[in-house]
Amino acid sequence: MLTLKEIQKQLESRIFHIVGETADDMGYECYVVGGYVRDLFLERHSKDKDFVTVGSGIELAKAVAKRIGKGAHCSYFQNFGTAQVKYRADELEFVGARKESYRRDSRNPIVENGTLDDDLSRRDFTINAMAISLNAANYGELVDRFGGLDDLAAGVIRTPLDPDITFSDDPLRMFRAIRFATQLNFEIAPNTFEAIRRNAERIKILTRERIATELSKIMCSPMPSIGWKLLRDAGLLKIFLPELEAMAGVEVVNGRGHKDNFYHTMEVLDKVAAADTNCNEWLRWGALLHDIAKPQTKRYDEKAGWTFHNHNFVGAKMLPRIFRNLKLPLDERLKYVQKLVELHMRPIALVEEVTDSAIRRLIFEAGDDIDDLMILCRADITSKNPEKVRRHLENFEMVLEKMRIINEKDNLRNWQPPIDGNEIMAIFGIGQCRAVGEIKNYEKDQLLESETPNDRELALKLVLEKGASLGLTPTLRP
Repeated sequence: MLTLKEIQKQLESRIFHIVGETADDMGYECYVVGGYVRDLFLERHSKDKDFVTVGSGIELAKAVAKRIGKGAHCSYFQNFGTAQVKYRADELEFVGARKESYRRDSRNPIVENGTLDDDLSRRDFTINAMAISLNAANYGELVDRFGGLDDLAAGVIRTPLDPDITFSDDPLRMFRAIRFATQLNFEIAPNTFEAIRRNAERIKILTRERIATELSKIMCSPMPSIGWKLLRDAGLLKIFLPELEAMAGVEVVNGRGHKDNFYHTMEVLDKVAAADTNCNEWLRWGALLHDIAKPQTKRYDEKAGWTFHNHNFVGAKMLPRIFRNLKLPLDERLKYVQKLVELHMRPIALVEEVTDSAIRRLIFEAGDDIDDLMILCRADITSKNPEKVRRHLENFEMVLEKMRIINEKDNLRNWQPPIDGNEIMAIFGIGQCRAVGEIKNYEKDQLLESETPNDRELALKLVLEKGASLGLTPTLRP
């Protein structure tokens, strides 16, 4: 972590002097505050620079943009008392110091002008409640009323004021506490965490879109499991994603238990995150939800023990409802996660019988997402027994090699049957109908079972064969 002297060197940038000089000319106190200050100490990149002034943030922003001159653009929002100046790669956010009060039924505050101390005390956590002066008289001086610097050094998330009031006023801060703990690998102070537990029900007043934004940031953290475990321990998970909460725990019958599927999922999620260095958020959602249907499909059999038959198919069908409830996108991203959940058992199953046709079918069904599917499947190999893991991974590598060979030969990732639906309709002189789909599926299934999936003559034979079984007569020979 940088020292204050090192931080002051960081503030020698021309833009900070322009803001400070402009504030001095207007007779305003002005500070760079919040997340930007925190990230300076932590040596993390922060694109946005946030400024608070004891005065009008909008007027200061206008004056700063004018002082910068050509290339600076100022936008302001009168109702909120905020403004933004964009200049080259910089985004400067301005607001006047304020104090807030809340109504019980809303997280939208009643805002009044306030002092710097009022402004810092209303912030969510001590590590975000520090300010550095930009006025010439005390340029670079740190204002740290609540021990934020000590908490940064100790790796602690703590509220500046009474955490019960902080979280009751704005329940989104409970998610933010867990998100920061996850991103920074910090601990949440015990009294702060207990306040989250006490106020968990307050998240019901939040919009699911705001929750989804915080979950997205947790997902893109180096170890997302930290956040999900904290969400569960705090009593939040059961409120907004009870299907995941239901996966926790072990049931024992006649001395036979199954693994704790929640903690197995956390292990899989972290392994996927370690392999997914660019943060494909939806691959990570696939990891989180790959076993989501295990509670519904769990059965005990005296011979087989615990089973979860078809949990992959049931899980894929559950996802649209889960995505709707969480306000996650119901587009191609949902379909992608469904594909991962539905197919995640297939590569492991191929270990038992690695046939060319089964490999072809998997490559075709996964398409361009085959690499992501294999990341998930490799991560899904978990056991307390190292020898068992080693054996499974060796078998998995065998499947991967077989896939590589077959895909190189047949180019199945982008494969489509040689005769498409339009040509089928032309051959039999029919329009779009159920028979076209049946013929297409028959052609595809039989070609994938064959050694020559790109053979057009074989494809035509299959199309004519299936058409005849449906009572169709070709009117055109291709």
